[in-house]
Amino acid sequence: MSHNTIAINQQQQPLDHLESVWLFGYGSLIYKADFPYLQSHPAVIHGWQRRFWQGSHDHRGTPEAPGRVATLIAVPEARCAGMAYEVTPDVFAHLDHREKNGYLRFFTTFAWLDEPATVEGLVYVAGPDNAAYLGPASEAEIATQIANSAGPSGPNSEYLLKLADALRALGEHDEHVFTIEAELKKLLEQG
Repeated sequence: MSHNTIAINQQQQPLDHLESVWLFGYGSLIYKADFPYLQSHPAVIHGWQRRFWQGSHDHRGTPEAPGRVATLIAVPEARCAGMAYEVTPDVFAHLDHREKNGYLRFFTTFAWLDEPATVEGLVYVAGPDNAAYLGPASEAEIATQIANSAGPSGPNSEYLLKLADALRALGEHDEHVFTIEAELKKLLEQG
């Protein structure tokens, strides 16, 4: 599958018939809501784990030197905290462009982080079958790639550091993210 998934998402998931849609964000969508929304709520998705296994050729890296950004990997007993936004369908023109580098959206169930209710909504996931997928690597290797990557949206390190801070603000501990953050901070201190 190509990097650019805009057409695939719009063909597979037309949303025009809906008044509003919930969207689950687990990466930069937690801290960078650059779109209008009706309401937001801390949320959690079960059966998925956040991993820095997706390449970013268009935002936090370049085609020659891709950065690494978050995607979700299916893990039956896992949980991943993030932020949910209720949006109108027209917002997906912007979101499909923002998430075009290998991410496909699909409907799934997620729960509120601080109360027992669940909701059906959309999530963007970049699986191993997309051309931008980088796959697993050690946290130290991921941190090195992040330290050396930047793109039109800024340094890849900014993405990771802001995500780590946003997770702390939610009261969440993500071992993968925080280990990469610690490795990145060592590299940045070395200069």
